[in-house]
Amino acid sequence: MPLHPQAQTVVDLVNAGAPPSTSDEQLDTARAGLGMLLAAGVGTPPEMHAVQDVDADGVPVRVYRPTDETALPTIVFLHGGGWTIGCVNDYDGVARTIAHATNAVVVSVEYRLAPEHPFPAGYDDCWTALNWAAKHAPDFGGDGSKLVLMGDSAGGNLTAVCALRARDAGGPELALQVLIYPVTDYNFDGQSYRENGTGYLLEQETMRWFVDCYTRGGADPSDPRISPLQADDLRGVAPALVITAEFDPLRDEGAAYAERLQEAGVPTTYRCYDGMIHIFFGLVAVFDDGRAALDQAAAAIADAVGDR
Repeated sequence: MPLHPQAQTVVDLVNAGAPPSTSDEQLDTARAGLGMLLAAGVGTPPEMHAVQDVDADGVPVRVYRPTDETALPTIVFLHGGGWTIGCVNDYDGVARTIAHATNAVVVSVEYRLAPEHPFPAGYDDCWTALNWAAKHAPDFGGDGSKLVLMGDSAGGNLTAVCALRARDAGGPELALQVLIYPVTDYNFDGQSYRENGTGYLLEQETMRWFVDCYTRGGADPSDPRISPLQADDLRGVAPALVITAEFDPLRDEGAAYAERLQEAGVPTTYRCYDGMIHIFFGLVAVFDDGRAALDQAAAAIADAVGDR
């Protein structure tokens, strides 16, 4: 399918601006740019019953409570940005939109970013926050037994590797892992990279820089805690919803991870949104398919936690 007209509009606007940041000297510019894009793409986010910044055993989190109901599903949300850009403030509208669509408490995690804090800092922060949320969900109207882990892009990567860690540690038990165009490997030579590595918002050169930032200090990018597609065994990990975009260089590794999960006997739903680009899920005011993907995730979460 050709690039969707809504995606074409965003691609044209981005490509008309400055080239993507791919060096430490441009780090501040890259971080500011993501925030502006998300703010414009989310529109006016829904009101929440309560929003609170909390210390989760040393990791800052922002907790979104959509209503005054109790025992709601609890979603731990891990934002994207190549482990290098993005923050809770940037994703504030996205988190509010997810909380409203799912009628769930959302715990958005402010994990440490590379290159200042390379692997395993962000990975460990997400793990700490996940365990904290499982224990403290009732404090915010949530239910720790209806626990979902969710993330986009690098956040999808962190979701996948924390789900594997939860399996190996014997908990917390996850009802579902939601992987939105996740990074699952360090291979930049696949077909979707060749087709979509330039000109479709997320660039191959940018991804190489992200991985370099995240693995500084000697981390091996083939480590399954960085590249979950390299894990020997995916059996017993939480059920999954995997969403990708046709014109995204990460498309094929997301599809490959979904296939590995299915082969391992993990209940997995996979969907590639035709004509879409990276980040479409977070821009619900711009992309009709962003809203459709959000609705798909909300339905999957409701099914997983037994709320419908």
